[in-house]
Amino acid sequence: MKFAVVVFPGSNCDHDAYHAVTHVLGHDAAFVWHKETSLSGADVVILPGGFAHGDYLRTGAIARFSPIMEEVRRFAQAGGPVLGICNGFQVLLEAGLLPGAMLRNRSLQYQCEYVFLRIEQTDTPFTSACRQGQVLKIPIAHGEGNYYAEPEVVERLERNRQVVFRYTTAEGAITPEANPNGSVRHIAGLCNEARNVVGLMPHPERACELALGSADGLVVLESVVKWGRESFLGDSRTDVTRDRPQEMTPDPISVR
Repeated sequence: MKFAVVVFPGSNCDHDAYHAVTHVLGHDAAFVWHKETSLSGADVVILPGGFAHGDYLRTGAIARFSPIMEEVRRFAQAGGPVLGICNGFQVLLEAGLLPGAMLRNRSLQYQCEYVFLRIEQTDTPFTSACRQGQVLKIPIAHGEGNYYAEPEVVERLERNRQVVFRYTTAEGAITPEANPNGSVRHIAGLCNEARNVVGLMPHPERACELALGSADGLVVLESVVKWGRESFLGDSRTDVTRDRPQEMTPDPISVR
């Protein structure tokens, strides 16, 4: 599969996503500058973490107007899988591709730490290889990750099973201490009604190798490969990963 990693001015997790997709998972990826108007035939789109446009006005508020976002919108409306990670999630919210908004963390401080996520739904492209109730250890790194939506919107999200990830303890229990930023209903990530657009604040791409402290995030990327084979590629194989390269030689980077 081919992944497009969208790069905004201020993105700083684009290379993390590229590394996870290519060097760890063994698939193809390309950087797409925010002023481009084509995704160049990508099968999956990733909006990475960072500080798009310096997070001026609001997180993601300027990035939503980038030319590439019109193509991302068309791609999503056609059923293409889109993953927004941290700042990418914030961009999806501002662009109206996901409901709700982000507030400052309850602590009013930037928080960078490992948290635990419980998989609530497995029928999205990015959780298809997960087990319902599975708990992942994945890091967060944000100052505005406190998800909020009006009560009626939250109820609709729950009713439609759009809450995909929830902050819990390592055992999967919901406790006040397990919620690192004050997000309503412990929501760490959600999907759209069509279930092909997913956003989450924690960073699965930073938890794809044991040397980093956890490889739990790899299942998120493995999921979309599994989903792609079953949905688009007509491949009946059950193995969701390709042979992973033994040598991790850096690829040339060309971002205009």
